[in-house]
Amino acid sequence: MIFRVFAALIVLAALVALYFWAALNWNYSTGDRAGWVQKLSKKGWICKTWEGELALVSLPGSTPEKFYFTIHDDAVAEQVSRVMGKRVSLHYDEKVGLPTSCFGETRHFVNKVVVSDEIPLAAGIMVPAHPAPAPASAVPR
Repeated sequence: MIFRVFAALIVLAALVALYFWAALNWNYSTGDRAGWVQKLSKKGWICKTWEGELALVSLPGSTPEKFYFTIHDDAVAEQVSRVMGKRVSLHYDEKVGLPTSCFGETRHFVNKVVVSDEIPLAAGIMVPAHPAPAPASAVPR
């Protein structure tokens, strides 16, 4: 009798461990979001994670949509913190089924940040963030 209860507990623990492993290693979706990081903070009572929000603007003058995200890696959080106020692209993995908020407050886990060198004005129209100097042959003498 005791052996069966012990075996059932071992099987149950193995199933829970398998579920956590699958939830952490399987991505529901992956993608990129571009905009301006306007908030980043380390939150949590016991499990500390970096939580942030990215302002997405599709057209100048429109109301920004917010993309909420979580960062686990302190190095990525440091990179995001350094580029606050600049237009960036965040690469994320979406995880579904994580049972507690200990893994983060959102389903979107950022793992890479890229600073955008161009500012889109409209579809197909881009303005360089830092204009290139004119070539020497174009300078009047």
